[in-house]
Amino acid sequence: MNDVNIINTEILSDNWYTLKKITYEMRHNDGSVRLQHREAYDRGNGATILLYNKQLQSVILTQQFRLPTYINGNETGLLIECCAGLLDKDNPEDCIRRETEEETGYQVNDVKKVFEAYMSPGSVTEILYFFVAECTPAMKISEGGGIEEESENIRVMELPFTNALEMIKTGEIKDAKTIMLLQYAQINQLLEIY
Repeated sequence: MNDVNIINTEILSDNWYTLKKITYEMRHNDGSVRLQHREAYDRGNGATILLYNKQLQSVILTQQFRLPTYINGNETGLLIECCAGLLDKDNPEDCIRRETEEETGYQVNDVKKVFEAYMSPGSVTEILYFFVAECTPAMKISEGGGIEEESENIRVMELPFTNALEMIKTGEIKDAKTIMLLQYAQINQLLEIY
């Protein structure tokens, strides 16, 4: 037997994405094999990007309503985030270029993948591909704001980099992917800290 043997997969919901209940056997460190049950939410994989302007020492972020945060204590439900989206059938680079244009109005071609991470591995299958890209005002081709038919209502924000870092400390930025990319920018000195 492998260390993990899937016995049964049951679909609990496929309303928005897919929620599965998985029954499996797993060999533990002591050699015993135990039957376990877990639920896993499959929403596909995604990509996220931090846009930064070296000349202005600023970052481009978005703000939008996130229902799960609202029902878990975020009074307004609004979350400040890096641009992000699901891959759908695109590769990560094409996805993030498309999402960047739709959400922020910036058209970027030179994106750099910096790492990938499972964001909530205890319950969600998604792996997220993280990118950074330098931007200039000349790359802004529209207002952004998202896609109307997807009911997106996104506010584009340009913030001084030092302010964005401070907003992590104050709790104004609570989104994990955004915190990770801002800290990546700080560690790798993509922008200056005053």
